[in-house]
Formats: sequence, structure tokens, C-alpha cells
Amino acid sequence: MATFAFLAVVLTLAVLLAVLWPLWRDARGLVLGGVAALGIATFALYRVVGTPAALQPDATAAMPATLDDAVAQLEAELEKNPDEPEGWRLLGKSYAALERHADAQKAFDRAVQLLPGDADLLVETAQAHLFNHPEKKLDDAAVKLLEQALEINPAHQRGRWFTGVAQRQNGQPAEAAKTWEPLLAQVDASTATTLRTQINEARAEAGLPPLADTAPTDADAALLTVTVDIAPELKAKLAPGDTLFVFARQVGGPPMPVAARRVPAGAFPMTIALGDGDSPMPTMKLSQLPQVQLVARVSKAGDVTAQAGDLEATPVAAEVKAGNRYALTIDRVVP
Repeated sequence: MATFAFLAVVLTLAVLLAVLWPLWRDARGLVLGGVAALGIATFALYRVVGTPAALQPDATAAMPATLDDAVAQLEAELEKNPDEPEGWRLLGKSYAALERHADAQKAFDRAVQLLPGDADLLVETAQAHLFNHPEKKLDDAAVKLLEQALEINPAHQRGRWFTGVAQRQNGQPAEAAKTWEPLLAQVDASTATTLRTQINEARAEAGLPPLADTAPTDADAALLTVTVDIAPELKAKLAPGDTLFVFARQVGGPPMPVAARRVPAGAFPMTIALGDGDSPMPTMKLSQLPQVQLVARVSKAGDVTAQAGDLEATPVAAEVKAGNRYALTIDRVVP
């Protein structure tokens, strides 16, 4: 048990560093704040499953050298102590950081078996199912997890958001809009603007009128301006009906964008503005990140996920700040 607690401390900090290291140079305050916050969570885990002896020098002699080593040791500890839900939760987070999404889903599923009454864990597990799905969809098992989470905590924002996502993915846009609408009273003004856009898109799909307009906010203000051009040798590959996607995603984070625009791939160069109003998820806005990775892709099928034959640009790192301008060049074909 002492070894398990020590590994929890080491592994939690290792995952944190793996995720936040790209931000260190430009946002040290944010990184240090994250370390402090996660340190509190780690201490709580230590108090639950550990003992003071776990932090003594003789217990820390075999410190793992890498995140992979720490994961391997945690796996070994969970083989010895398989009934530790927080250990499985931490292992799931670690697998997710390593983009081992199938393993992450299995670990979270095991954690839920041991701790079925934790709404946060249920939603985390549903999200693991989403990332592991080949089409990035919430499967039936994930939907059941979300239903359980909302039974426990009907005000759970992420649980309600993902429930609406699942409904829209399953061709139920009216139900998705209805699920999301209560969130408007729970989130801040700029998040509400993004959420309102999603609700109105779902209502339009269902043949319903949009929600009544509200007073304008600065949520639609451009934080990044991106000019996209295409290499001369690829212009002949453009076809009517092609779609240009320009999006920003977290540096070293999940593939899901924090801001995205979809427009017809017309005459290049094209200039696209990205702001908080372009965030597809109300739980994460462009303005919350100091730095993002910009991506531009011409899709032949109209799908944001890269497909063979699509045309794309080399991603560019960008500092999120109003007035900043960046250029991307579509210069390669997706194999």
C-alpha cells in the first residue's frame, strides 16, 4: 500500500509535467498553479490509500525514471491491490495522457465498477469511451454512464453537455437542445454565448426557431486571425464541394478543437477569425489557453477528421492574444 501511495504521487506529477511542459516558457504562473492544485488532489489520494511511511527515503529509492516506468509500476501495484478505485482512475488519466485510449477506457471502466456513485468519475469514464471510439462518438455504454451521473447530480455541467452531444450524434437535435438549455443559467456570459450557438444549431436541425436573442457580448471578438493559402502545385486538387476547416487545439492535449471554423474551400488565400464564439465545447474556450496549435485542412468528405486525400497545412503554434495574426499554407496531401 505504501508503494501504491508513492507511485500515485510520482505518477500524478509526471502526468502533470507531461501535459503542462509545453506551457512552461510562456505561462509559468499557470503551470505552477496547476502543480499546486494537483498537489492538493494528490495529497488527498495519499491520505486515502497511503501511509506516512510511503514518503520516507527508503520507500522512494526505486523512483521511476519516466512516465512509462511509473505507469508500469502502478499497473503492478494494481495487480496486487485491484480494489483501489482512485488507483484505476489515476491509471486511466495516465493512459489518456499517453494517448492509449483503449487502455484508458478499460481503467476507467474498472474504477466505475468499484466506485459507481461518483458522478465525476462516471462522466470521466464516458469521455474515455468518446476518445476511444473510432468515430469519436459516445456509445451506448457511455450514454448509460452519463444518465447515472445526472441521476446522482442533475446539475453536473459536463455530464449534461456530453448527454446533449450524444443525443445530437444519435439524430436527436431537439432533445440535445432541450438538454443543453438549462446550462445557460449555470455558465458565465461568454460561455453562454458559445452554448447558445450550439443550441440554435441543434434547434435548426430539428426545424425549431432559434432562442430569443440576448444582449451582444464580446465573446465573438477575434482572438486569432488566420490567413490560409494553398501551394500552387495543389490548387488543381481542389474540387467543388470541398470544405476548409481551420481550428485551434490544445498544445499536447486531446485532438478535440477548442475553436473551429468550417467554410467552403473557395478562392485562396482566405482569412478566418477565431474567438470564444467558435469554441465547440462550452467547457473549454479559446481565451482560457495561452497558446494553441493552429491547423488548416481541406476535407473532401466534409469531415473534420483527416481522411486520405485531404489537403492540409503544417500546424503552427500560436499565442492566444487579440490582434495576433498567423499564416498557414496547405502544402501536403494526407496519405
